[in-house]
Amino acid sequence: MFTSILVLSPFLFIFSFKQEHYHHFWKVARILSKILVYGMGFRLDFKAVENIEPDKSYMFCPNHSSLMDPFVLIAISKNPIVFVGKKELVKIPVFGFFYKRVVIMVDRSSAKSRKRVYKMAKKRLKNGVSMAIFPEGLVPAEDVVLAPFKKGAFGLAIEFKIPIVPQVYYDCKRFFSWDFLKGRPGVLRVHQHKFIKTENLKEEDLDTLQTQTFQLMYNDLLNDKEYMKDTNRKK
Repeated sequence: MFTSILVLSPFLFIFSFKQEHYHHFWKVARILSKILVYGMGFRLDFKAVENIEPDKSYMFCPNHSSLMDPFVLIAISKNPIVFVGKKELVKIPVFGFFYKRVVIMVDRSSAKSRKRVYKMAKKRLKNGVSMAIFPEGLVPAEDVVLAPFKKGAFGLAIEFKIPIVPQVYYDCKRFFSWDFLKGRPGVLRVHQHKFIKTENLKEEDLDTLQTQTFQLMYNDLLNDKEYMKDTNRKK
């Protein structure tokens, strides 16, 4: 991974200068993510009920369970995705440098910052570029199946009339936990559900859309025996 970063960092740096080069940046980021995922002893088992169309924008909404989640999403996604993320991650060495150049950062405590996200999103959602937001916000505690969703992803999806793509990550928390005494190599299963359309929705439908997405993903996790038996999660 270290060697790969040294070799590919110049390309990441060059392609992060202009938005029109983001497709190239994404290809390099996918290579790095695959090296990380497979180099750590993981394998990906990706199953999709509905497939992504080229040159179309989406709102990806995966559950957030581990530091591996963003790398898994990048590795399985051929089409470029712009993340909306916390400004605090800028502080991470090396990663933070590229993070602040390509991620739409948000300070959730600032209304001005949240409005800026809408402005930036409008510029980026072109030529098949999608967005990704982990709707739980933070990684929940080990025993929580799915934390309550924030409204941001669903407000943006309705605003820009882009479908919600619910993705369920069953194994990232089990195999790459925040607890350093846990974890092991294994197969990271990902289930991409049927998309939830938003073109006919309005602002007053936001809560319904949020609840619909939450229940879909929550029930999926709850019914997965491997996910539920590994830790004592609260229903």
